[in-house]
Amino acid sequence: MRFTFPILTLCHGGAQRMLVELTNGLTARGHQVVILMPLGGDVSYEVHSTLLITDYTLLRESDFPVSDIIVSNFYTTVPVSQAASQNGKGIHIRLSLCYEPLFLPQNEVSFPSYHTTDKLIVLSQWQQELIELGHGISGSIVPVGISSSFQNMHIRHKLQEPLNITAILRKVENGFSWHREQDYLVKQLDIVKHNVPGVNINFISPPDEFYSSDSLQKMKASGKYRFFTPLNDDELCYHYNGADIFVSSSIFDTGSLPGLEAMRCGAALVSVYSGGNLEYARHEENCLLSYRYENRIAEDVIRLIQDPALRVRLASRGEADSRAWTWENSVRIMEQTTAGFLTGNSLSTPPKSALLQRLGGFRMRRK
Repeated sequence: MRFTFPILTLCHGGAQRMLVELTNGLTARGHQVVILMPLGGDVSYEVHSTLLITDYTLLRESDFPVSDIIVSNFYTTVPVSQAASQNGKGIHIRLSLCYEPLFLPQNEVSFPSYHTTDKLIVLSQWQQELIELGHGISGSIVPVGISSSFQNMHIRHKLQEPLNITAILRKVENGFSWHREQDYLVKQLDIVKHNVPGVNINFISPPDEFYSSDSLQKMKASGKYRFFTPLNDDELCYHYNGADIFVSSSIFDTGSLPGLEAMRCGAALVSVYSGGNLEYARHEENCLLSYRYENRIAEDVIRLIQDPALRVRLASRGEADSRAWTWENSVRIMEQTTAGFLTGNSLSTPPKSALLQRLGGFRMRRK
């Protein structure tokens, strides 16, 4: 199949990683994949597909090559993808890596963009149900995966360091990071440090974000925290491996990759429920999970500090459970799903909630 992926940027981030893994994987499976990017878009990952960078900062319909399938992935790429599709350049499938209306500006634009095509791919059952409730469209699920670069190196005992509590901290200036609840995260980890002074509090930040963020650099200058700025997956894997406990405070994620990657590297996970992380996170089985209103991150981290046996048990189970999540599996499902859309035999998971069953009944009555 011939694919065109209009992508605005491939800077460091979970959504961009999934785009790279899917496009690289489809290319490896013999498909012709073109990544169409506007002038000025960042490329922070190794790309194996054809990279077509236009001469303009905005994508135009005329920039699209003829293909079988056009895969939009952000609400601003939807109109131009639909225009290209209507001009015979491929069927338009939307890959929703995040549900933009709930946490980004211009929801008056992003919300109706979900009415542009009924060919939809989502990352989790939670996201599938959320969009079906709001728009009546049931997306097909293509799950996230974990790069083979991430593995447990079994080096924690060799580091001879205090217990390491680690989280990811992103740039807040000129960004959309409120859903990550980073102020809450820092306050909770400060509570941990106050109660258990001997631990290290570590933050992982993308290098370009850290060095352009006054707030992150001021935090480092305070001397209270250690900051790591990994340049690639190997360095990121090493820092995950240095974490005894990995903490995620995001309240809104369709997939939530970092927690899953940290599990794969042998860290015990303490997380806030974010929707999509229910695909892999199970409280008291492979992590400690709480709702945001419970304000329990510090309590859960301290619990794992004080109970090494529980920490080891959760980390071991989390690592074992994470092995089911591979990008190879994601690419295979993506290939099957897009082929189904192309032939008119799309697959979607049947709705499970009572409200969605009522919505399904409404559809049947209309027919």
